[in-house]
Amino acid sequence: MTHGEQRLWLIQQLLNERNDAAGVQIPEDEQGQKDLLRGLMNIRMPDPIDAEFLRIQDEYLTEENLAEGVVKIEDLTPIKADNRLYIWQGDMSRLAVDAVTLPANSGFTGCYQYLHNCLDNILGSKAGIELRLFTNSIITKQGYPEPTGQAKITPGFNLPSKYIIHTVGPIVQGRLTKENERMLASCYRSILELADQNDIKTLALCCISTGVFMFPNQRAAEIAVETVRKYMEETGSQIKVIFNVFKDIDLMFYKYYLGEPEAE
Repeated sequence: MTHGEQRLWLIQQLLNERNDAAGVQIPEDEQGQKDLLRGLMNIRMPDPIDAEFLRIQDEYLTEENLAEGVVKIEDLTPIKADNRLYIWQGDMSRLAVDAVTLPANSGFTGCYQYLHNCLDNILGSKAGIELRLFTNSIITKQGYPEPTGQAKITPGFNLPSKYIIHTVGPIVQGRLTKENERMLASCYRSILELADQNDIKTLALCCISTGVFMFPNQRAAEIAVETVRKYMEETGSQIKVIFNVFKDIDLMFYKYYLGEPEAE
């Protein structure tokens, strides 16, 4: 099959699984097909699927992800004050590092909203269906929702990164509390500890809880930088950490707290 034929085949297989897919028309344009495929992956429950689907999906996603352009840590420049710390603005799914961070919800099997633009949704669909199956097995064995402030590691599957480290950040309801701040710091600390335990040398951290979980961006950036620096000071860890941001406002805050001057 060609790449386009793989996409159409995957769409049809996912439609065939559903009882509510009668009358769904597959778009003729490429982007419409890509959106439909991603959307169907978003809403698919973590049910078993046959090996042929996974084989073709993995071939398709690997080619798609490579086509978007892989970014290696060698392509980045560390901050002047510490050659272990980096800031990068862009799509985390492009980073070819040892581990990226996924901001999870307590259900731990991803975002089920069709084409929702959260990092959980985007990373999950680019990693592939195996990720949801894997995290579902974790939560089923665990027997309870994933607690806030902890971290777990999974393979990266079809992402350029080897691993994904998942964490559930605090949800801010109304006024920011000291407990919110403590739990956010716990997320970052847990990620770093798990990374070192798994011999991860390069790690990308996202802006945990600053989206739909409503943690104020500036305070979140301050806590992230403080926690990473404190961890490195206490442990002597040589892990290279990329503070991965997407919004301009987060880029500004991270540069400020890392003491990285704006380019003239």
